[in-house]
Amino acid sequence: MIDRKQFDARREALEKQLHEKLGLRGKTLSARLRRAGRLLPKRLRAEGRYLVDAERKLSHPRLATQVDEVRVGKAFESIEAHLKAIDPADRRRGRLIHWLAGLVFNLLILAAIVLVALRWQGVI
Repeated sequence: MIDRKQFDARREALEKQLHEKLGLRGKTLSARLRRAGRLLPKRLRAEGRYLVDAERKLSHPRLATQVDEVRVGKAFESIEAHLKAIDPADRRRGRLIHWLAGLVFNLLILAAIVLVALRWQGVI
């Protein structure tokens, strides 16, 4: 059977990593994983759902025996390994670059429309 204190310590560490690496907020692990959505791969979302279900079962003495300790450990390890590979600074830089690329594209479209309008009016 899983030690509840050890599970809670790993859960808190995972919640901290989700906040630091992905910027996810929420009071519980389930809230943070729900907010993660497509930021996590499909397999890791399933592992997260298993952890949330295991947490719910561990709160009840009879249901706690149904939780597989090995699978819980693998779920924690796989999510933590994925989060370790994420660089928050690189994510911020990527978002800024995508935002600037969209802005430049819109300005090019605006310039093209202005040039077409000026050509149509005979100014150019």
